[in-house]
Amino acid sequence: MSARPSPTATLQKSGSAAHLPSVEAPLTIEADPRISLRAHARHTGALIRRNLLWIRQDPESMFDAILFPVIFTLLFVYVFGGSIGQSLGGGQEAYVQYVVPGLMAMMGMNMAQGVGTGFNTDFNSGVMDRFRSLPIGRGSVLFAKIAVEVMRMLIATAVLMVVGVLVGFHITNWPGLFASVGLSAVFGSALMWVFLTLGVIMKSAQSVQAMGFLVLMPLQFGSSIFAPTKSMPGWLQNFTEYNPLSSLADAARGLMVGGPVAHGLWVTLAWSAALTLVMAPIAIHKFRTKS
Repeated sequence: MSARPSPTATLQKSGSAAHLPSVEAPLTIEADPRISLRAHARHTGALIRRNLLWIRQDPESMFDAILFPVIFTLLFVYVFGGSIGQSLGGGQEAYVQYVVPGLMAMMGMNMAQGVGTGFNTDFNSGVMDRFRSLPIGRGSVLFAKIAVEVMRMLIATAVLMVVGVLVGFHITNWPGLFASVGLSAVFGSALMWVFLTLGVIMKSAQSVQAMGFLVLMPLQFGSSIFAPTKSMPGWLQNFTEYNPLSSLADAARGLMVGGPVAHGLWVTLAWSAALTLVMAPIAIHKFRTKS
C-alpha cells in the first residue's frame, strides 16, 4: 500500500512546479547592488579578456586602428602639406610637424565612433541580453568595452607615430609625447560614453554611424587639427577656441613640438570630465533598462 503525500508536500511540489515554466526568468535578473568593487574589477577583467579573445578570432576588426592613421597621414601630408605648409612658413616639413599631433586628437574620436556601432551590433545579436542575465555589475560590461577600445586607440596612435616619423616628423620631447598620448586617451575614453549611449538608444549600427558623422564632422574640420585657424571667419574662430578636438590638438602640438599648452590642456580636461560625469550614468542607466 503506497503512502499518500502530505498536504505540505503537495503544496511544495505544486509551488515548485509553478515556477518551472518561467524559462525567461534569468533574463530579468538584476545585478546585485551589494557587488563589491573587487567583484566589479574581477567582472571587468573577465569581460576585457573576452573582448580581446574576440579580436584575436576576428583580426579584421583591427583594420581601422591600423590603416586609418596610415591613410590619413599620407593623405594630408602629400595632398595638403605643400600648400598649407607654405602658410606655416616651412613647406611640407613644417606641415608634418603641425598635422601629426593634430591627427593624434582624431584617434580617440574615431575609436569612440567605432565603439558605438560595435555596441549596437552586440545588442542586436543578443550578446548583451546574455550579459544582462548574469549576476554581474552592469557597469562592468561598459567599462570593459571602453578599456579594450582605449587599447585599440593606443595601437592606432603607435602606428600614427611610426608613419609620422617615416614622413619626417621629429620627436624632440619624449615626455611631451607620452603626455599627449595620455591626454588623447583621457578625452577618447570620455567621448566613448557618448557613443555607448547612442549604441544603446539607436536602432541600428548604421544610425549610430550616421549620427556620429553628423556630430563629429563639424568638430573635426571646424578645428585646428588640419590647418591653422587664423584665416577662418571670426565666428568660426570663436567656435574652434572651445572645440574640444581643437583644444586637444593644440595641447598635443604644444607638448610635442613646443608652443602654448595651458589653455588647450584645461579645456580638454574640462570637456573630458564633463562628458564622463554626464554621459557615463546615462549610458549605464540606458543599458540596464533597455528592453
